[in-house]
Amino acid sequence: MLRPQDNHSRERIRLDGIWGFQLEPHGDPGVMAVPASYNDIPVDAAVRDHIGAVLYTQEVWIPRGWAGRRIVLVFEAATHRAVVRVNGVEITRHEGGYTPFEADLTDLAVPGQPVLVEVEVDNTLSFQTIPPGVIEQTPHGPRQRYWHDFFNYAGLHRSVWLTSTDPRHLTDVTVVTDLDGADGLVNYRTDATDAAGCRTVATLRDAAGAVVATHDGATGSLRVVDAHRWAPGDGYLYELELRLLDDEVLVDEYRQTVGIRTVRVDGTRFLINDEPFYFTGFARHEDIAVLGKAHNDAVLLHDLALLQWLGANSLRTSHYPHSEDMLDQADRLGIVVIDETAAVGLNMGIGGGVFGAQGYVTYSDDTINTGTQAVHAQAIRELVGRDKNHPSVVMWSIANEPESETDAAVDYFTPLFELTRECDPTRPVGFANVVLSPHGACKLSALSDVLMLNRYYGWYLQPGDLAAAEENLETELRAWATDGKPIIMTEYGADTYPGLHAALPTPWTEEYQAELLELYHRVFDRIDAIVGEQVWVFADFTTTAGVMRVGGNKKGLFTRDRLPKAAAHAMRRRWLPEVTR
Repeated sequence: MLRPQDNHSRERIRLDGIWGFQLEPHGDPGVMAVPASYNDIPVDAAVRDHIGAVLYTQEVWIPRGWAGRRIVLVFEAATHRAVVRVNGVEITRHEGGYTPFEADLTDLAVPGQPVLVEVEVDNTLSFQTIPPGVIEQTPHGPRQRYWHDFFNYAGLHRSVWLTSTDPRHLTDVTVVTDLDGADGLVNYRTDATDAAGCRTVATLRDAAGAVVATHDGATGSLRVVDAHRWAPGDGYLYELELRLLDDEVLVDEYRQTVGIRTVRVDGTRFLINDEPFYFTGFARHEDIAVLGKAHNDAVLLHDLALLQWLGANSLRTSHYPHSEDMLDQADRLGIVVIDETAAVGLNMGIGGGVFGAQGYVTYSDDTINTGTQAVHAQAIRELVGRDKNHPSVVMWSIANEPESETDAAVDYFTPLFELTRECDPTRPVGFANVVLSPHGACKLSALSDVLMLNRYYGWYLQPGDLAAAEENLETELRAWATDGKPIIMTEYGADTYPGLHAALPTPWTEEYQAELLELYHRVFDRIDAIVGEQVWVFADFTTTAGVMRVGGNKKGLFTRDRLPKAAAHAMRRRWLPEVTR
């Protein structure tokens, strides 16, 4: 599917605002903001901790000028699944909380008249969802257990659109770029519906609007002489205009931004435009006070401004696809992105060690199984389908910290690695490895193009003993380096309560966080195979309640309201030495 846009042939109306809302099945009717997580907006434990479905309702007027048009609702995200009804008629269902889907209401919509839109959104997790979870019965009622360390926010987290196209319309665009000396190659492919007898005309324009290449055909290759390459820190974008014509009459149009660049792995090097690239940055959660996991333009722009203030050049979308608006800005700013599915929590070893004994095995007929694998595969298809044309996305991460040391893990993940490369053969594929699967034990690292490691020496291991942490970290990284693949440290850090200080660095103080990060950097600088450092985490975020979490996860360089800790200034001195020296 194509993202909604306004142009000569397409129209869109944003339906964000106040919607009707109630807990299912018998909650009292009320109202809710869209986009937003519903959990923290009312001051009501029944809403915050609700398990199951909620119902959003909205009366939507169909513009009078849309007669004879295809009319579609587009939901950018409904966490974790949705059923959409229009005038009481079910028109679509969707599984997966962070990728968009559409609902065609052409047959039910009357231009100039309203329709009643009802969206049932369900946050229930099971072993057949991504991420997984389980409902456990307790003496005090059902409890949702899950094994990802962030709060299970739910709702309509991103914008909802009413859109219109001609019945004959483009349905997909794929752009793959390459370099030929100083020239750039823009290879494109389009798909269309009911377009027999139509032809497609492609026009590529530079950032100033000048035409640099044209081609007739549903597929084609455009050569850009002396191309301005998209590169880290230089988010130069061309625009590809695709016009579907019947004779010379415009039927449909779509405009796609294009960044001309290449990505590949060569030994232990990660290359962008055939130049070695070193990742500096962090993992980031979509997590905001009151709004939960809702996308917010102002917060996004502020976060990216702080990223640039730090001198960072990259981020990972932990642990789910983030709003496509973020990728738009990353494209524009030249920020490099590792794009991750919502496959977090596929590891009962972590579940037992961190969240309390639970008695489950990870892969079995009754837990993570072929049904889960099918849902996971669809999540990969939707992630790649949505984000494949963003030049900022340089790598796919198909899971975070799964069990990876068993044969069952290999059976589960081998088809998913193959699927990801089939969906997109142009980008490296990896997953974030956890310490429970160290070098020599992990069986999935052989399937990965890049080794992504999450390690917490000095925090969960050897807490308070920085000398031992440095020694053990270096020993393990040198072992991984013998695999001959690039290594990105995708998580490292320490919980830090803002404002807590000590003359000697001790856990939870700002001084300890800064010194722990410095020891990691010393090790990174001694090992050539290390091609990136992404601190866990950009900002503090909300988690489930528990004695390990004081107001959530506190490993952020910034507080939840984006105030810098001492470690943020230390990272800025490392990443921007020419400014801070």
